[in-house]
Parts: sequence; C-alpha cells; structure tokens
Amino acid sequence: MAGEEGWFRRKGTLANDGWESVVDGTIAGWQHTGIRVAELGEGDHVELTDRDVERIVVPLAGSFAVTHHHFPGESVTTLEGRESVFSGPTDVLYLPSGTTAEIRGLGRVAVAEAPSTAGGQVRYIPAADTPVELRGAGRSSRQVHNFGTPQALDAEKLIVCEVITPAENWSSYPPHKHDEHHPGHESRLEEIYYFETARARGADAGSDEDAFGMFSTYSSPAGDIDINAMVRTGDIALVPYGYHGPAVAAPGYDLYYLNVMAGPDPERAWLISDDPAHAWVRDSWTGQEFDTRLPYSSDKEGRH
Repeated sequence: MAGEEGWFRRKGTLANDGWESVVDGTIAGWQHTGIRVAELGEGDHVELTDRDVERIVVPLAGSFAVTHHHFPGESVTTLEGRESVFSGPTDVLYLPSGTTAEIRGLGRVAVAEAPSTAGGQVRYIPAADTPVELRGAGRSSRQVHNFGTPQALDAEKLIVCEVITPAENWSSYPPHKHDEHHPGHESRLEEIYYFETARARGADAGSDEDAFGMFSTYSSPAGDIDINAMVRTGDIALVPYGYHGPAVAAPGYDLYYLNVMAGPDPERAWLISDDPAHAWVRDSWTGQEFDTRLPYSSDKEGRH
C-alpha cells in the first residue's frame, strides 16, 4: 500500500508547494514516474527545480509560458494549449534532465515526470504533430493522443499519452498488465492515471461538477492491488503492478485520463499482457463500427 490512503488519491490529497497534486519518489513504494498538476491564475507561477528528471509539460485547459533554463542559456516557449482536455490534442513541451523551468499562465497544467540523468534536447510538439489514434470499436471506442510514446518522442524512460473516452464507452480494456520483464512481450512500467470528467458533448442537462467515471485494478503475480473507484476531475490512480482496467465513462459524462509510464527495463517500450480471461474481447471488435462521436477536436461541435 502507498501509505494509509493506498494507491488511489482524491483531488487535493497530494497538494504540495503550490501544486494541487504531486506524485514523486516520496510516496512509499513509488520510484519510476511522477506527475504535478496545478491550477494557475493571474500572476501565479510554479517552479520545476529538480535537474535529475525528464518532463513533458501538458496544458489541460488554458495557455502557458514555460521559461526553461539549460545549457547554454534560457528560453521561453509559449504553449497555446486548449479550452479543455476534451477539445482534442494540445501542444506540449519536452524538457530533458538537466533543465529547470517556471510555468506561468491561466488554467490547468500537468507535468509528467520520470527520474533521468541522460540529458537531451528540449522539444516542442505542436498539437498538429500529435499522433491521434482511434482505438477499439463499438462501446470500446476511444481516442488516444500519443505525443509522448516511443514512436513520437525520443526520451530516456518517460512514456506519456492521453485518452478520451466518450460517455457510456469503456477504455483500458481488456484489463492488462505490464509488471514483468519478458523481452518482446511485456515490459515493467509504473503507471499513473490522472482523471478529468465533464458533461458529455451535446448534453443539455447535468453539470461538470457531478460528472464521474469508474476505474478498476486488481492483483497479478507481481503484487496485490485493489481499486474500484468512482473517479472525478483531479483524482489520481497509481498502478505499480497488477491488472488495470476498465476505465468506464458513465452515461451522460465523458472521461479523460493522462497516462504517465516509466520503468526499470533497459528498453523504453510499452508491452502489455491482457488478462487471459478477457483477452478474447479484442477479437469481438472485428466488424464493429467505430463510435462516430470521435474524434473530439476543438473545431467539432460540442460544449468542451
């Protein structure tokens, strides 16, 4: 267990030094990944001071200026951001180890992290360059933004993506794990789920404050874990091992999550093993139509 509260943390319970939430190596049993989330208003800023970390700055809602300090000097990168996490991809900024930074702006911002000493180059990734994947079929249709995966970004350990699941759909399904090292088949990766929820596109009732989804984990041979939680904006699930999924968007409400992964294996790869009891579900998608509500983007009709 990660302290008295376990592996699932409600919004605000990880607040620290101006951040709404901080996940890092100070949490017992946690060592390969981190996340920071902040809500910034006029005149506010947050600082990233640890040099032995690689990071991706991800605007959740709003726009931000990131001043980053690295050899041989200082630069400022403007992230145009987006209206909300349900508005399609955002531009993001990769900061290699050896870099410190300050973030200013208006809105919500997340910083995905992994311990690193490899160095490298700062990289700005425009929203238009983010690979958008439509995964699954039928009620398992979801939208994935792969800006921080090995195919899209050269990093040392960090693997990051975000997922939009429309109301009534399932994602992170079939349940799967990545907690054993089997080269070419499965990799060891800690994983963070940061959640946001909102009234579904086109809904004419309900409120964002009441929006929710569901998330589940359960044990594998690598360790015991048990999360069965109603999730809302700002909640965080930590998955050190075990099968995880499904993540379910409740009727009337859309579900978003930011995934942050890294692990001890020499190869930076996302390789998973489905729970054998449910792996057959993937084959059932053959011939099913994809959800026509997707993709979500800023120019598509909707309230987000």
